[in-house]
Amino acid sequence: MTRERPDVALCRATTLVARSIDAQLTDGPLTVAQHLVLKMLDAVGSCSQQELSEQLRIDRSVMVGCVDALEDAGLVLRERHPLDRRAYAVTLTAEGRTALAEAELAMAPVLDRTFAPLTPQERQTLISLTRKLLALPPAD
Repeated sequence: MTRERPDVALCRATTLVARSIDAQLTDGPLTVAQHLVLKMLDAVGSCSQQELSEQLRIDRSVMVGCVDALEDAGLVLRERHPLDRRAYAVTLTAEGRTALAEAELAMAPVLDRTFAPLTPQERQTLISLTRKLLALPPAD
């Protein structure tokens, strides 16, 4: 029996987790991508759509639609970037902070169900290994 490559295993696991979370959040007001955008804006403050796209690894075309929906819902404010008129700065609104807090509460049981096959120690190991991989420099 051949061993699965780590990159393939990671891609398969990521897809499985994303689909599981998406399936459990169908009744929620936010998509997973929208939740991630609000979470990042809350953590780092205002930033460009390009930064959001790069940091969250969400395709730019998907990011535009995501930010459009968040802006239409009043959860973010999008304005021309003060230092780069070609870019847009996206900022979390008070309503966005409230929506994020509600989404975080709803996410806890979803994550518990999704990661139920792992022990608490295995979850911590997964987090540690993922952080280690994310710290790798990009390949040229």
